Amino acid sequence: MAELSPAAGPLAHRLAAFAAGARDRPLPHAVWEDVVGRVLDTVGNCVAALELDAEDEPHLAVLRAARRSGGVAEASVIGFGDRIPADRAALVNGTLAHALDFDDTHLPSVLHPSASVVPAALAAAEAAGATGARLLAAVAAGDEVCVRLGVASYDPALRNSVFFEKGFHATSICGTVGAAVAAGLLYGLDAERLAHAIGIACSMGSGVIEANRTGGTVKRIHCGWAAHAGVTAAQLAGEGVTGPPTALEGRFGFLRAYLDDSWDGAALTAGLERMDDPASWELLRTVYKPYPSNHFTHPGIDCALALRARGLDPDRIESIELGVAAAPLRTIGEPREQKVRPTTPYHAKFSGPYTVASALIGGGGLGLHLDDFAPAAFADPRRLALTERVTVVEDAQCNEQFPRAFSAVLRVRCRDGSLWEHRVDSSRGGPGSPLSLDELETKYRLNAERVLDPAAAADLAARIRALPDLPEVSGVLPHLPETARSGLVGNSGPA
Repeated sequence: MAELSPAAGPLAHRLAAFAAGARDRPLPHAVWEDVVGRVLDTVGNCVAALELDAEDEPHLAVLRAARRSGGVAEASVIGFGDRIPADRAALVNGTLAHALDFDDTHLPSVLHPSASVVPAALAAAEAAGATGARLLAAVAAGDEVCVRLGVASYDPALRNSVFFEKGFHATSICGTVGAAVAAGLLYGLDAERLAHAIGIACSMGSGVIEANRTGGTVKRIHCGWAAHAGVTAAQLAGEGVTGPPTALEGRFGFLRAYLDDSWDGAALTAGLERMDDPASWELLRTVYKPYPSNHFTHPGIDCALALRARGLDPDRIESIELGVAAAPLRTIGEPREQKVRPTTPYHAKFSGPYTVASALIGGGGLGLHLDDFAPAAFADPRRLALTERVTVVEDAQCNEQFPRAFSAVLRVRCRDGSLWEHRVDSSRGGPGSPLSLDELETKYRLNAERVLDPAAAADLAARIRALPDLPEVSGVLPHLPETARSGLVGNSGPA
């Protein structure tokens, strides 16, 4: 564990001082531009998730529960006409943001900051009547605090986040604290009250990741719960509830409770006093997903797409070996019997064999898209037969690169005896191969136009790009016309 100087003050106070400064001083231009992209990507993912309309979809279950709770009309639910209390709007919208597993990822912390922080910030901004510029500053600070907590959890000896080694979902746990920071800024909390919001949030973060391995829909609520808990923590701090000053580093604090003695305080605070320098922002090392699946599957998808582009015929394949790092293997390769026969389309997003087979057959969007996880694709005998030919193994070179980059090697043997191989050292969208602005715009458009007509999707994007100049955030988020929403389960009002 890195030693901390007591003279520097408790960690919660240092993070709160940074966040207050991000609100009250100009952000670096690179950060400003980046945060606009975070909001665009997150809202696009939320809109696309509205297409999921089965009654048991988590966002619809959450919406029904939120409606039953009643309360003051403060903030919008994306896609619906509802205005509900801000904490519950954050819960629904955060669930939408994570529903498709299409949300951004920070490395090496391997968490998804914006799916918790952006919904919390949007809800608090509407409730507080905040400007678009205040919203963006709050998202920047909240995302930064979230990913720094994640970086502090990285253990070089394990080559992994200690959160994940212990079965915790870093996204929801760290996301709660980041969401509290973002909401607190928008509610006008000063640095002292922000520190209390952080301390309160440390008692609220939760999430385990067994669903990544064996299924279940609860994981899709994790970001919504983090957004909800973060807004609640900020509200409570504003009303006078206090958190312990050493909520993060104390003997029974957040870091030791979750990470034992394997946390890095220096990584958490490095460069906080130099935030006018873009190089000090961990947020800028957060990458966008090109494919709507668990990020560990992406390098294998890249390899499969590359072999397909070279002319590999999937119908000639006898066997496939996917080599990845040890930590991803546990998520996307085990238990094998479930990964080669995933039980739901969402479960398939966490299957290395299914995603590789789908990419070899050929998918939509930027290589694989949402239709590749729809029921028709999920039940395709050809795709499932190819899935069963994939074996996931540990690869030493990938171990060396993880988690600074997600890498993979794909080795294919065909029935005629020919061998095909392709290695990817940094997955598309990752640090070594970031998505271009055009690719990000394409991802947003493909997502939004699944639910909105092209003109409405373009108008929504224009409103988000105009956030720096908007006098208030209300009216930015989309809701569908009643005729378009009539087929969505749960739209009939309070249950």
